Amino acid sequence: MSDRDVMTFDVVIVGAGPAGLATAIRLCQAETAPSVCVVEKGAEVGAHILSGAVIEPRGLDELIPDWRARGAPVEAPVEREELYLLRDARRSWRVPEALLPPSLHNAGCQLVSLGNLCRWLAAEAEALGVEIFPGFAATEVLFDAQGAVIGVATGDMGIGADGRPKDNHAPGVELHARQTVFAEGCRGHLGKQLYQRFALDAGSKPQHYGLGIKELWEIPEAQHEPGLIQHGTGWPLPEGTHGGFFLYHLSARQVAVGLIVDLDYRNPWLSPFDEFQRMKHHPLFAGTLAGGTRLAYGARALVKGGFDALPRQHFPGGCLAGCEGGTLDNAKLKGVHTALKSGMLVADEILAAFATGDPGGRDLTGLDARLHDSWLYADLRAGRNFGTALRRFGTVFGGAFNTLDQRLLGARRALRRTDDAPDHARLDLVDRCSPITYDKPDGVLSFDRLSSVYLANTAHEEDQPCHLHLADPSIPTGSNLSDYAEPAQRYCPAGVYELVGEGAALRLQINAANCVHCKTCDIKDPAANITWVAPEGGSGPNYPNM
Repeated sequence: MSDRDVMTFDVVIVGAGPAGLATAIRLCQAETAPSVCVVEKGAEVGAHILSGAVIEPRGLDELIPDWRARGAPVEAPVEREELYLLRDARRSWRVPEALLPPSLHNAGCQLVSLGNLCRWLAAEAEALGVEIFPGFAATEVLFDAQGAVIGVATGDMGIGADGRPKDNHAPGVELHARQTVFAEGCRGHLGKQLYQRFALDAGSKPQHYGLGIKELWEIPEAQHEPGLIQHGTGWPLPEGTHGGFFLYHLSARQVAVGLIVDLDYRNPWLSPFDEFQRMKHHPLFAGTLAGGTRLAYGARALVKGGFDALPRQHFPGGCLAGCEGGTLDNAKLKGVHTALKSGMLVADEILAAFATGDPGGRDLTGLDARLHDSWLYADLRAGRNFGTALRRFGTVFGGAFNTLDQRLLGARRALRRTDDAPDHARLDLVDRCSPITYDKPDGVLSFDRLSSVYLANTAHEEDQPCHLHLADPSIPTGSNLSDYAEPAQRYCPAGVYELVGEGAALRLQINAANCVHCKTCDIKDPAANITWVAPEGGSGPNYPNM
C-alpha cells in the first residue's frame, strides 16, 4: 500500500507557465469556480520559464482585460523593428519592411520577461483561490481501472543516488482530479508518455523542435533603445541549418540576445551553443553589447512543427495545453499569446463538462471544436507553410513565398513537407560532414559553457538519482561515437555530457547537476537513447528576469 498522502481537487494543472496559469485563472473566474491546484517543478513560479519574449497582447486582453491597470510587468512596447539577413561574419542585409510576411510584423506587441509575467499571473491566480505548489515535480500519471487519467503524483524528496531513502526522505503526494491538465511546456516528460499511451499524434505530421539559447545583458545608455527589436537569420548557421536570432532592447538598459537553432540540423559537429557565442561577434551584436555586462543565461527547446503537427489535445480524464500541445506559432515566432489562448479554451471546455453534472473522467471531446473555431487555430493555419517554405526554397525565396502566401493565397494549400523524419533521425554520418572549428571564447562577448551555466543559477542536490536515463549505456561510446562522434558533447548547451577516459575505459560522463532542463538531449540523441525525467522538485535553473 502506498504511503503517499492524497489530495483531491476538481482540476489539477501540471506546470505554472502561461498555459497552465491561464487555465487556472479562467477556471476560477467562473461564477461557480471549481477547486484548482497547480503543481510546478521549479523552486518558484517563473524559475524555469525562458522566452524572448515579444508577445501579442490579445491573449492577456481576453484573460485579464485590465492587465495594464493591474500592473502586469511589461518591459516596453515595440517601438521599432528590423529584420536582417546576416551574409557572413561582417556583412548584413536589412530586409525592407514591404517584403516581410504579415506574420513577422510586431506593431502593437509588448516586450516582457516571461518569467516575471508568470510570477504576476500566479499572484492573480492565487487571489482567485488557486492553490499553487512550487518546488514539487509531477513524476507519475495516475490512471483508473479503465485507463482514464485521474491525476498525478509528485516525486519523493530525499532519495539518494543509490535509489535508497535518506534521512530527510519525504514521500510524494497523489493529486487526484476530475480533470488533469498537462501544461509542462515543450517536450514535457509526462506529456511524452501520454502521447504514446493515447496515440495523440496519430494522423499528424511529426513534431519538430528548435533549441533557443538566450542571454540577458546590461549595456551602456548610449547603445540602448527601449522598444527596438531586431530579428534575422543567416550566418553563423551553415547552409542547410535553419534558425534565427533576436536582439530585444528592454527597459533599464537591458537587452535580450539569443539564437534559435532548429534541431533537424544534419552536421553532428555543429554546436548550437558555440554558434551563438560566435554570432555575438558580428558587428550587428557587438556594437550593442560592447562595454556591457552579461547578467543571465539560459536555454530551452521549443516546438516548431506548427499547424500540421498539432496533436489531439484531449484524452480520457485530461488534456494538453500550450506548447505541450504544440500551439507555438512558428510563423510569428511567438508562443505566449497562443499558450494563454490554449489555456482559456481548455478551461472553457472543462467548465462546460462540469456543468453537465458528469462526476469526472469524461473525455473533453468538445475541445476539438473550441480549438477549430478559435483565432488560435486560424493563425496557426495561416502560417502552416512558413517553415516548409524556408526549407524547400531557402531563406530568400522561401521568405518571398511566405510573403505571397500570407498576403494573397491565405495558405489555402499546404506545401508538401520534405522533413517528415523526426529531428533525432536527421543527423548525417560524421564521415560525410566537415568538422566545425570554433574559436576560444574571449570572455568579453563569448563565453564557455560552465560560466554560462553559473549564470543560470542551476542547482541540483548532488546525492539524488540521475534524471537523464540511458536506455542502453553502451550506445554513447558505441554507435553514437563511431557514427556521429557522440554529438551529446555538442548539442547540450550546458556541458552535461562529456567523454572521459581512453580506450576500453572510455565512457560518457553525465554531469546532471549542470542541466538547465532544456530537453534537447531527449529530442536530438540520434539513437533516441536519452530520456529526460524530472529530478527532485525545486532542482534546475532559477532564471531571473528571463
